[in-house]
Amino acid sequence: MLSQLTNNPLFGLILSIGMFLVAKLIAKKLKHPVFNPLIVAMILVIIFLKVTHISYEHYYQGGQILNMLIAPATVALAIPLYKSFHLLQHHARSIMVGIMVGTFFSTFLTGILAIVFRLDHSLTASLMPKSVTTAIAIDIADKMKGVPTVTLIVVIVTGIIGAIISPTILKICRIEEPVAKGIAIGSSAHAIGTTKAMELGEVEGAMSGLAIGVTGLVTVFVAPLMMRFIMHLFG
Repeated sequence: MLSQLTNNPLFGLILSIGMFLVAKLIAKKLKHPVFNPLIVAMILVIIFLKVTHISYEHYYQGGQILNMLIAPATVALAIPLYKSFHLLQHHARSIMVGIMVGTFFSTFLTGILAIVFRLDHSLTASLMPKSVTTAIAIDIADKMKGVPTVTLIVVIVTGIIGAIISPTILKICRIEEPVAKGIAIGSSAHAIGTTKAMELGEVEGAMSGLAIGVTGLVTVFVAPLMMRFIMHLFG
């Protein structure tokens, strides 16, 4: 009976969605960035598979259905961009310059640290899109021959750290402008950081949400170029 259930592609799909809903309830209850629904859901799925001795292959029959939805989810990021287009028009120069400079230094420093710690190509490629929202980051890592699973974990950890330390960093740097705050948080800590930005104010939240999409678009072009530059420079 159990084997018939696990052989059904819907098993992995229902398990993934169910665990994510449970994880969201836990995150809502505890209200701390560490308890990110994605991480909690992953841990719950792993525990469930280990306890029930169900193989990953059986689970992934349904899990891959969700994996296929990454591309549509990426396209859907155009919606918040469209909604915040008036803000993009009004602050176009500062937003684009800030995000492009931030993306350049983020990918460059990631590449340099990868060289210092002698990481191979696949791990370096996996780390490059760490400040981009999950859907785009996984696709970038995959195209650069990275490991999407590693990218997923790094992206979530980056978001959690960003959400925790961003208010302190902004205070130390004496950044008071709401637009600058939102762009700084969204371009470095993506969706997880945006939750924190919304707590700071409406403008901060809107600009952070806008920065997620713009940073993703910029990183799609910058990350592969920076990867080639780093490999050429130190390879």
